[in-house]
Amino acid sequence: MKLLKAYRSSVILLAAVMIGGLIGAIVGPKAALVEPLGELFLNLMFMIIVPLVFFSVTSAIGNMVSMKRLGKIMFAVFIVFTSTALLTAVISLAGALIMNPTKGIDTTAIQSLMANVPENGQSTEQVSLFKQLVNTFTVSDFINLFSRKNMLQLIVFSIGFGASIALVKEKAQPLAKLLEAGTSVMMKLVDIIMYYAPIGLGCYFAAIIGQLGPQILQGYLKTFVLYLILTVICYFGLFTLYAFIAGGRDGIKSFWKNAATPSITALATCSSAACIPVNLEYVKKMGVPKDIAETVIPLGANTHKDGSVIGGVLKIVFLFGLFGYNMTDINSILSIIFTAFLVGAVMGAIPGGGLIGEMLIISIYGFPIEVLPIIAVISTIIDAPATLLNSTGNTVCSMMITRLVEGSRSKAKVLSQESGVA
Repeated sequence: MKLLKAYRSSVILLAAVMIGGLIGAIVGPKAALVEPLGELFLNLMFMIIVPLVFFSVTSAIGNMVSMKRLGKIMFAVFIVFTSTALLTAVISLAGALIMNPTKGIDTTAIQSLMANVPENGQSTEQVSLFKQLVNTFTVSDFINLFSRKNMLQLIVFSIGFGASIALVKEKAQPLAKLLEAGTSVMMKLVDIIMYYAPIGLGCYFAAIIGQLGPQILQGYLKTFVLYLILTVICYFGLFTLYAFIAGGRDGIKSFWKNAATPSITALATCSSAACIPVNLEYVKKMGVPKDIAETVIPLGANTHKDGSVIGGVLKIVFLFGLFGYNMTDINSILSIIFTAFLVGAVMGAIPGGGLIGEMLIISIYGFPIEVLPIIAVISTIIDAPATLLNSTGNTVCSMMITRLVEGSRSKAKVLSQESGVA
């Protein structure tokens, strides 16, 4: 019953998309008749994205005052979380370049479909690298922040605003509570709009498939297969490597002896937050001290999501393939890795981070805003394996953090756990 509840919304959305796609494939271009119903859903989401980003990002950063821990632990957390997320991004990009999920799709169809979409307002004039960086992270006027075209700039402002609240501390608590309340209200509004999502997405995909043909469905299938392959590589390969780094052969033995229950819980709940109690119990059996476990696991559930990093890479690559962008030059490779890291590792700490991350991809690369549902479907189909990597990855990372903090003493803890002494 719990399993059905965890997957209910995903199953309903997938069923709506499949039904819409089937209708579009049968009816053809005439399916454009229901496109306004899909556009209604898009417009509802576009209306709330700016206040959602501002409230959620600012509130998340502003309330970080409650997460004070020993500096040594936090430094180790930063090193491990950042390095594992970047390594995951590199591996997933390599996999996407080898097995391009959009290969064979007629990209001219979607390009012509989006040709009548108004420009996003960004200038095509050639500018210097430094000027481009300035334009990427800032705007010339405060009012320009409140446009979905300037998503990254809004996030930068919100992070700075939230950090200022955290530094002011007690004096800013009324403002912090207001922002937290605003976040709760916006998330509830998202929940309300999502009741319409099956109809909106179903109609939108009926129109898309009717005009593009069923080729894009093949792209989704390839994306899902690629994600499963990357999941196997990361789960069995990288996690074993991380356990070895943490404690050698004993670390590997300790991790895999205790990994089953956290992994099954992740697959069953599709929620990193719901896995926190189980992960706390089992990382202690892996030899992780109580103070490190109770810092790393809750923090990792919010800020360390390697599965979401892979999802970010595949979403970017999917759009690059559909629009015929070059993804093999060094600039594209670095930008994909950085953006996926930002989307998966940073946005994961923010309520509604999935939607914000997708909007961030669109904003950074200047894709038409109408492609949002196209990559939103990817989030739905990879939900279960992504949660597996997100949640279970935190357990093995906590072992590596223990090794950094306590050095060789962490091996002794693993051995004592194995023998049942501790």
